[in-house]
Amino acid sequence: MKRLFVVCLLLTVAACVAPPPPPVAAMPPPPPPAPPVFLVFFDWNSASVSPGASEVIGLAAQAYRTGAPVTVQVTGYTDTSGSYQYNERLSVRRARAVAAVLAQDGVPPGAVVVTGRGENDLRVPTPQGVREPQNRRVEIVEGGPPPMSMR
Repeated sequence: MKRLFVVCLLLTVAACVAPPPPPVAAMPPPPPPAPPVFLVFFDWNSASVSPGASEVIGLAAQAYRTGAPVTVQVTGYTDTSGSYQYNERLSVRRARAVAAVLAQDGVPPGAVVVTGRGENDLRVPTPQGVREPQNRRVEIVEGGPPPMSMR
């Protein structure tokens, strides 16, 4: 009888114990960090690099020099105050001006890809003919594999 009582007691205790939690699923690794973006702003109708812009470009060059060789995307933009064709050319002139300062600051020209987007991809959406300072910019984005000439 004692044995029957002990067995029943053990079965009752075992029935009250919570089942073990399911195994924890492995978390996927976090995505890689976004590449750093440096913004350089310009005066209206200008591709001249200001002293403040030179400081930002210097920070971008320093970030490049301290990391592994990567492609540096230098993309120029304009506001909508000029003609589409004029703004395309101005955006390229701005990007080239920034690329020249990057080269002076030690970034190999072969690591830099220069493009102009004109009034495409406005930072602040505006109608045609609006002078918006936030849209007159060059974006410096570091990241991606180095150009073939750097490998």
